[in-house]
Amino acid sequence: MTRRASWKGHIKFGDLVCEVGLYSALTSSEKISFNIVNRKTGNRVERQYVDSDTGDQVDKEDQVRGFELDNGDHVIVEGDEIAKLMPESDKVIQVENFILYDEIDKLYFDRPYFLAATDQDGEDALSLLTQAMQRQKVAAIAEAVLFRRNRILIIRPHEKSLIATTLNFDYEVRSQSATFKSVPDLKFDDEMLELAGHIIKKRAGTFDPAAYPDRYNDALAELVKAKIEGRPIKKHVEEKRDNVVDLKEALRRSAADKGEAKSPRKKPASKTGTKKAS
Repeated sequence: MTRRASWKGHIKFGDLVCEVGLYSALTSSEKISFNIVNRKTGNRVERQYVDSDTGDQVDKEDQVRGFELDNGDHVIVEGDEIAKLMPESDKVIQVENFILYDEIDKLYFDRPYFLAATDQDGEDALSLLTQAMQRQKVAAIAEAVLFRRNRILIIRPHEKSLIATTLNFDYEVRSQSATFKSVPDLKFDDEMLELAGHIIKKRAGTFDPAAYPDRYNDALAELVKAKIEGRPIKKHVEEKRDNVVDLKEALRRSAADKGEAKSPRKKPASKTGTKKAS
């Protein structure tokens, strides 16, 4: 890895310990971002905190956290009180157990990191672990203190390397039964199921992330470029679709469509040449 690690420490599984680093698998460097500026002067606008009642500006040393009660009052919590609650980090990712990868509920997945060794001995150990996990088709459940909080990680093989993904805690994931309690238990006839199955087979394909561009971000980049060059801005027109109310008729029309599944529009290889705002 040539990039700087987001976190460095050790991974421990059984009696094996090796030095590792976590490298973020996500990036926002290609996203268009904006600053808030004064329309009249073009200068950046600075954010200020003011008292919601008096409207007076609040100095930095007087800005504290508060937990709101039902009556609107707040319980003040000082920064040093929160600091005492933060767990001490031993810089160790402790593998607790291994589970079958297919048993993992991906709804709990949070943020992915590349898990890589930081020395030669560690590379050998991680390569061994990766191949053993691939052979068994398992992932590891681990725990560590990352970024001043205890975190649960799912570590899984990905090609020749390991991906460590932080997991959402159980209280953070909404209950599906509560969310979908109003969904009726519908029964469909064989024709409708066969038509739907035919459409699925006809449009079968493979997943290529590069084939699904962020059209909104691309449009923002083109907007900025057009404004820099003084060109008129072209309005995007969505393709009109016929509304078909009857579900079975919609299935029949889709199944009768002789056209193959349309390939997603790939993102152009060339850059827009615009400079992103910080």
